[in-house]
Amino acid sequence: VAEPLSAQRPVPIAESELYFLIARYLLTGPCQRAAQVLVQELEQWQLLPKGLDWEGNEHNRSYEELVLSSKHVAPDRLLQICQRISPMLDEEIMAGRGGSRL
Repeated sequence: VAEPLSAQRPVPIAESELYFLIARYLLTGPCQRAAQVLVQELEQWQLLPKGLDWEGNEHNRSYEELVLSSKHVAPDRLLQICQRISPMLDEEIMAGRGGSRL
Protein backbone atom coordinates (compact mmCIF):
# COMPACT_ATOMS: atom_id res chain seq x y z
CA VAL A 1 0.00 0.00 0.00
CA ALA A 2 1.37 3.39 -0.97
CA GLU A 3 1.98 5.99 1.68
CA PRO A 4 -0.67 8.76 1.78
CA LEU A 5 0.27 11.86 -0.19
CA SER A 6 -0.25 14.00 2.92
CA ALA A 7 2.51 11.99 4.64
CA GLN A 8 4.81 12.75 1.71
CA ARG A 9 4.08 16.50 1.63
CA PRO A 10 1.65 18.76 3.43
CA VAL A 11 -1.40 19.61 1.34
CA PRO A 12 -2.08 23.36 1.31
CA ILE A 13 -5.49 24.22 2.79
CA ALA A 14 -6.58 25.97 -0.43
CA GLU A 15 -5.86 22.76 -2.35
CA SER A 16 -7.75 20.63 0.19
CA GLU A 17 -10.73 22.97 0.06
CA LEU A 18 -10.73 22.92 -3.74
CA TYR A 19 -10.79 19.12 -3.77
CA PHE A 20 -13.74 19.22 -1.35
CA LEU A 21 -15.63 21.74 -3.49
CA ILE A 22 -15.04 19.69 -6.64
CA ALA A 23 -16.38 16.54 -5.00
CA ARG A 24 -19.33 18.45 -3.52
CA TYR A 25 -20.20 19.87 -6.95
CA LEU A 26 -19.82 16.56 -8.80
CA LEU A 27 -22.09 14.76 -6.33
CA THR A 28 -24.97 17.10 -7.24
CA GLY A 29 -24.88 16.34 -10.95
CA PRO A 30 -24.80 13.45 -13.39
CA CYS A 31 -21.22 12.39 -12.59
CA GLN A 32 -22.07 10.39 -9.47
CA ARG A 33 -19.60 7.56 -10.09
CA ALA A 34 -16.75 9.98 -10.78
CA ALA A 35 -17.64 11.88 -7.61
CA GLN A 36 -17.69 8.68 -5.55
CA VAL A 37 -14.28 7.67 -6.85
CA LEU A 38 -12.95 11.15 -6.12
CA VAL A 39 -14.28 11.03 -2.55
CA GLN A 40 -12.67 7.61 -2.03
CA GLU A 41 -9.33 8.90 -3.30
CA LEU A 42 -9.54 12.09 -1.23
CA GLU A 43 -10.08 10.00 1.89
CA GLN A 44 -7.47 7.39 0.94
CA TRP A 45 -4.78 9.98 0.27
CA GLN A 46 -5.92 12.20 3.16
CA LEU A 47 -6.39 15.23 0.92
CA LEU A 48 -9.42 16.72 2.67
CA PRO A 49 -9.06 19.61 5.14
CA LYS A 50 -8.08 18.36 8.57
CA GLY A 51 -10.25 18.71 11.65
CA LEU A 52 -9.29 19.82 15.13
CA ASP A 53 -10.29 18.01 18.30
CA TRP A 54 -11.15 19.79 21.53
CA GLU A 55 -7.48 19.76 22.52
CA GLY A 56 -6.44 21.45 19.27
CA ASN A 57 -4.91 18.33 17.71
CA GLU A 58 -5.33 17.82 13.96
CA HIS A 59 -7.00 14.69 12.64
CA ASN A 60 -8.18 13.41 9.29
CA ARG A 61 -11.86 13.75 8.44
CA SER A 62 -14.04 11.75 6.11
CA TYR A 63 -15.90 13.49 3.32
CA GLU A 64 -19.19 13.00 5.21
CA GLU A 65 -17.74 14.52 8.38
CA LEU A 66 -16.61 17.52 6.36
CA VAL A 67 -20.04 17.93 4.72
CA LEU A 68 -21.73 17.81 8.13
CA SER A 69 -19.36 20.41 9.57
CA SER A 70 -19.73 22.61 6.45
CA LYS A 71 -23.50 22.80 6.10
CA HIS A 72 -23.17 26.48 5.24
CA VAL A 73 -21.27 25.54 2.04
CA ALA A 74 -23.77 25.01 -0.78
CA PRO A 75 -23.20 22.03 -3.08
CA ASP A 76 -22.85 24.45 -6.01
CA ARG A 77 -20.38 26.75 -4.23
CA LEU A 78 -17.62 26.03 -6.76
CA LEU A 79 -19.95 27.01 -9.61
CA GLN A 80 -20.85 30.23 -7.77
CA ILE A 81 -17.15 31.07 -7.39
CA CYS A 82 -16.49 30.38 -11.08
CA GLN A 83 -19.42 32.57 -12.10
CA ARG A 84 -18.00 35.44 -10.05
CA ILE A 85 -14.47 35.03 -11.37
CA SER A 86 -15.37 34.68 -15.04
CA PRO A 87 -16.21 38.38 -15.64
CA MET A 88 -12.99 39.42 -13.89
CA LEU A 89 -10.95 37.10 -16.08
CA ASP A 90 -12.70 38.43 -19.19
CA GLU A 91 -11.81 41.99 -18.17
CA GLU A 92 -8.19 40.99 -17.55
CA ILE A 93 -7.95 39.30 -20.94
CA MET A 94 -9.54 42.29 -22.68
CA ALA A 95 -7.14 44.70 -20.94
CA GLY A 96 -4.14 42.58 -21.93
CA ARG A 97 -5.18 42.54 -25.57
CA GLY A 98 -5.85 46.23 -25.82
CA GLY A 99 -9.61 45.67 -25.91
CA SER A 100 -9.63 43.12 -28.74
CA ARG A 101 -12.11 40.25 -28.25
CA LEU A 102 -9.89 37.74 -30.07
